Amino acid sequence: MKQRKIIVYIATSADGYIARLDGNVDWLNRPRPKGNYGMGAFFKTIDTILWGRKTYELTLGFGQSGSSMGYGAKIRNYIFTSNPKKFDDSKLEFVNEPVQEFTTRLRAQPGKDIWMMGGGGIIASFLDAGELDEFIIDVIPTFIGEGIPLIKPRHRLVPLKLLSTRDYPDGVVRLHYEVERESDSTQAKTAKRVRGVKKSR
Repeated sequence: MKQRKIIVYIATSADGYIARLDGNVDWLNRPRPKGNYGMGAFFKTIDTILWGRKTYELTLGFGQSGSSMGYGAKIRNYIFTSNPKKFDDSKLEFVNEPVQEFTTRLRAQPGKDIWMMGGGGIIASFLDAGELDEFIIDVIPTFIGEGIPLIKPRHRLVPLKLLSTRDYPDGVVRLHYEVERESDSTQAKTAKRVRGVKKSR
């Protein structure tokens, strides 16, 4: 059985933000080309969406709620929150468990790929746990100056493999990356090298 991939599919400003500091995404309000940057094609490949609590609450502000969250009744939605009891919506699944435990269980279930909706905090948690497979980033030709970054900042080094690029007539550029993972042998060599550095100090 093919393993289900967890894919971040998201738009960023040209200076790397996914929203303004208050969560506003007014800069995304722009005419869309036919095919909506390939969104329709991507949507056919997924049946599950992962949300961070803040992104979920922002979506509620847009008037979307219930099991479909505006994406269709067949889509399963999981919202990560440290306080599931705060929310009263039996049609959605609220998650408060370690990332790896959750993803191991989710990937074992039959289904299509999984869309990581965001925001930056949950993307960072999944990335640092080694549980993200690909990033599809639509870079909007707009600077917004400050905002919420694509990934919550911390010290990390994650190499990416470029799978494809596509530019659209309105200046939007799509970047499709695969998250590269070190092999076990490479990880062992890295750990050994780090231990050697520590001993020499």
